[in-house]
This record gives sequence, C-alpha cells and structure tokens, in this order.
Amino acid sequence: MAGATALVVLASFCWGLSGGIGGMLMADDWDAFVVSFYRGAIGLVFVLGWLAIRPRHSGLSNPRLWGWSAVAGLGVAGNFAFYFLSISQGSVAVAATLMYSAPIFVYLLSFVLKLEKPTPLKWAAIAVVMLGIVLLTRIYDVGAGGITLLGVGAGLLAGVSYAVFIFGFKYAAPHGSPQAILVIAFAVLAVLLAGLGDTSQTLDVLHTPDWPLFVTLGILGAGLSFIFYVNGLHHTAPAVASIVAMVEPVTASLFGLVVLGESLVSIQIVGMVLILATVTALSVYSSPKE
Repeated sequence: MAGATALVVLASFCWGLSGGIGGMLMADDWDAFVVSFYRGAIGLVFVLGWLAIRPRHSGLSNPRLWGWSAVAGLGVAGNFAFYFLSISQGSVAVAATLMYSAPIFVYLLSFVLKLEKPTPLKWAAIAVVMLGIVLLTRIYDVGAGGITLLGVGAGLLAGVSYAVFIFGFKYAAPHGSPQAILVIAFAVLAVLLAGLGDTSQTLDVLHTPDWPLFVTLGILGAGLSFIFYVNGLHHTAPAVASIVAMVEPVTASLFGLVVLGESLVSIQIVGMVLILATVTALSVYSSPKE
C-alpha cells in the first residue's frame, strides 16, 4: 500500500513539474498547443513501449475499448491544451489550482442530471470553492496580476477535461489493459493537437535548443507519470489518492513562484487554500468508506 501511494505521489509531483516546464516554454513564445502536442506525443512513445513489454490481455480487438479510450483521449487532449492555455494567459499557480477545482463543477453537472443527490454539505463546499476562485483569480478586477477571463475559463475547462479522461478510462478498463487504453488515448491526442498547433513551430521543435525541455516535459508530464499513476492507483484507497493529488497544484505553484518568478498577493493565497482544502475534504468525504 505504501509503495502504491508513493507512485501516486510521484505521478502528481511529475505533473506539477510539467506545469512549470510548460510555463518556461511558453515564456519563450512557444504555442500552448505545440507544447501540449509534444507532451502527449512523447508520452505515446512511452506507453507504446509499455504495451510492447506487456502485450497480454490488451483488448485491442474489442470495439468498446477503442470507443471509450477515444473518449479518454479527448479528455486528456483537452486537459493538456486548456491547462497550458490557462498558464499562458495567467500563471502556473492559478492554472493548476483552477484545474484542481474541477470536481466541484462535476458535482454541479451531476445535480442537474440527477446523478448525484445534493446535500447541504456539498452546497456549502461548492460555495466555498466559488469564493476561493473569486479570490484566487481576482475576477472582480480582471487583468490584475495578468490573469484574463480566457485564462480562468481555460483553467476550469482543463479540470473538466480531466474528468472526461477519468470517465473514459473507467469505462474502457473492463475491456482491455491500461497500457492499451493509454496508447489509444495518446494517439487520439496526437492527431487532434497536431492540427491545432502552429505548424511551423511544431517543426521548429525538432531543431530548437529548447528540445531538452520538450523531452523532459513529455517524460515527466505524460510518459512516466501516467504509468506511475495507473499502477499506483490500483492499490491506493480513493480517500488517500484524493489527498496526495494535492501534490500537483502545490508543486506547480511553488515552481511558478520560485523558478518562474511569479507572485501571488495575500488574497490569492487565501483563495488557493480555500479551494485546495475544500476540494480535498469533499473528495475524501465522497470516497467509498471501504
């Protein structure tokens, strides 16, 4: 159990670092979609290797595996692209925290579709997170700290896209192996994002001095991290996974503050704490007791 939890922590840490590395690349004027494409494309190479090493029970002949894996691919493509777009329009700390708040919006959608029963506790949590978002983004003073409405919206959509990935992965899992699901998902991502990014920049990456950063981003942000996460999640309790997931936004925020020289005023820090604490507590509360 401890080893599995360590893998989830390591995956979250890698994802946190990937946000900072992406921020460095976009500070050098690389397009957010190009950065997202290479993160996923390099990840595809790693999961292809994983599938080659462990090809048994892949389920690749099952149409349902392909369908649900494609849904997962749409989710991870949206997560990568919206996350980096949010960073380019604001900061790593704000983008990472907004992405982490996505479960609240999943709850709201579940209430509307009558998939989840609303309770006073859940409504209170939603209200607190909404307040946290207002304080973190200072949306009442758009433009403060370089944060834009596009950055706020993209950060929230990154989290919703991650929920779509989890949904697709969950329903694909009974039909094949995790490595096969990830291969299909990352292939869908590569096809989608290859057409959305700047073509000249996509080719320029192959001979840019920044290529080590792109490789590091792909390895940490999609290659090793997803392999760690999938293997660790099998033996980690949902409540524990919810808590250790905080490693990602915290790592990303520290990277932005320390390495990229970003700054947060005190009211934004209060908003960040409200969001992280409330979402984590609600996730633990909602996890199956077993």
